Amino acid sequence: MALGITLLIAAGLAVFIMTPLLTAQAAGEGTLPVDVTLTSDLKRRRMVVYENLQDLEFEFKAGKIAREDYESLRNNYRAEAAGLMAATLEAEKGDSTDAMIEREIAARRAQRRAQTPDDYVCSKCGYENPLPVKFCGECGTPLGKRKKKG
Repeated sequence: MALGITLLIAAGLAVFIMTPLLTAQAAGEGTLPVDVTLTSDLKRRRMVVYENLQDLEFEFKAGKIAREDYESLRNNYRAEAAGLMAATLEAEKGDSTDAMIEREIAARRAQRRAQTPDDYVCSKCGYENPLPVKFCGECGTPLGKRKKKG
């Protein structure tokens, strides 16, 4: 009896442990940290390249790497770091452009809200009603009739 319970518990634990390993995760459905942005990813990758350069320098000074290999790897790492730096600057430039556009949109929306037609301002209480109403939402007074064309 005890052996049966032990085997049952062991089988349950095995299934519990193996389930995440055996399930296929669809592409693009993995969870990412909230703070992952293009600029932070580029900066993080650049820092990894800098660390690799430091490790390469240490290994060269320790005599583990030949001079030709060291020069080749160092040039590759520097080129990669320069490319990442240029990409970071371009992404930051794009971020500032996006921010400027968003500010302009917000300013134009505020300007449109400020231009409430007189037909929708209640003459009795002064309440500014939303555009598609016939009666004041505050006091119920009929709003002025719009002039019809024709």
